[in-house]
Amino acid sequence: MAGRPGAGSRGRNEPGQEHHPAADELVRPPAGQHVDVRLTASNGYRAERSYSIASPPEDGRLTLTVERVRDGEVSSYLLDELRVGDDLEFRGPIGGYFVWSRNHGGPICLIAGGTGITPLMAMLRHREKSSDATPALLIYSARSLADVVYRKELDAMASRDDDLRLVYALTREQPSDWLGHCGRIDEALLAGHCFPREQNPTSFVCGPTDFVESIARMLVRLGFDPLTIKTERFGPSGG
Repeated sequence: MAGRPGAGSRGRNEPGQEHHPAADELVRPPAGQHVDVRLTASNGYRAERSYSIASPPEDGRLTLTVERVRDGEVSSYLLDELRVGDDLEFRGPIGGYFVWSRNHGGPICLIAGGTGITPLMAMLRHREKSSDATPALLIYSARSLADVVYRKELDAMASRDDDLRLVYALTREQPSDWLGHCGRIDEALLAGHCFPREQNPTSFVCGPTDFVESIARMLVRLGFDPLTIKTERFGPSGG
C-alpha cells in the first residue's frame, strides 16, 4: 500500500503504481518511522492505528505492511475493502528515536519478531539504495519460513551483499532439511551472531512487547551498552 506521508495529509492506495509528487510536497521519512492511519465512518466514528513504514526515504512514496488482526477494524478495512484510488488519512511520519540513516557509524544488528520486520526492512532498503557499506545483521524470528515477511527480497539482498548476514529463527515449523535455528531467539544465538561489543554496534529490536523486552534484557546481559539498544514495541491495539 502506497501513499504520500505528511501530518494530517491524505494519500491514495496505489499498489504497484508509480507516483511522483512535486518535490515541495514530498516528505522523505527516515528509515524506522511510522504513521497513524485514521478511518472515519459516515456517522463520524473514527478508528486510528499506527503502522511502520517499510519503504526507504529514496522511494518517494510510502509503503506500509499490514498484518491482519482478527476482528480488527482498520486492518480488515485496509486488506479487504480498500481499493486503488481510495483516499486515506495519515498523520506523520512520527518518531525520531528508532531511526537509522547511512553513515550512522558502527555495524547494525536488526532483530525482528513477526511483522516487527517492517521498520527494519526500511533500514535495509535504505542501506542498499544508498549503497551504504555498513555491516548489518538481521536476526528474524517467525513461526515458519512461510511467515517470514519479505523473505524473497531479504534472501536476494543477502546474496548480493557480503556485508549483510541473515539468521532466521523458526519457532514452530521447520522444513525437514532445515539447518538453521529452531525455537525462540536465545542468548546463545545472540552471542554467536551479534557483532563484538568492541565494534560498538547499534541494535534495533522490533516486535511484540514481550519479545522486545526479552531480547533487550539478553543483549544487556551479554554486555551491550543499553544506550546502543533501540526498541520499538507492537502492543495490542484492537487492529
